[in-house]
Amino acid sequence: MKCQFWSMDAIFAMVIFGIAIVLVTFVWYNISNQFALASGYGVEGMQAQLQGLQARLLSQGTPPNWNNLISTGNTATWNNISIGLGGEGQGTLSTQKVMTLMAMSNYDYQATKPELGVGFDYYITIRGGAIDLRIGRSPELKNAVSEQVSTVPVDIGGSQAYMQVIVWTNTSFGVT
Repeated sequence: MKCQFWSMDAIFAMVIFGIAIVLVTFVWYNISNQFALASGYGVEGMQAQLQGLQARLLSQGTPPNWNNLISTGNTATWNNISIGLGGEGQGTLSTQKVMTLMAMSNYDYQATKPELGVGFDYYITIRGGAIDLRIGRSPELKNAVSEQVSTVPVDIGGSQAYMQVIVWTNTSFGVT
């Protein structure tokens, strides 16, 4: 009788142990899938925001003379505009619009992010010849964890240059 009692306890313990292993495996699988989806979505989201930001910057914005209608030191005047740096002609940037965006970013960087349609941080450089302009926050100075980069040739003030647009974050996409 003593042997039978022990056998029933062992069988009961193995069933409980088996159920626990199945539950842990199920939970682990779901967390792993959620981590993979979150990570992929974050990078895809950054890429989508980068493409949208680049297209927006190369446009003239709405209205086309938006830079004359706002006060760079008053964020309340930034409503109802769409920021674009484009000038006359394809791939041409307006020096005045670039300087206006730079002043806006220097005044209130966080308020420029929704106006540019980005949720991540951004950094824009325009370089070529004697031109070296930087707008936003540098990912190197803020310890960026992930960044998406795009570079396009532009014409600014009659000079050839390259505009590099970086969308970046210093937070992880996965489970921390």
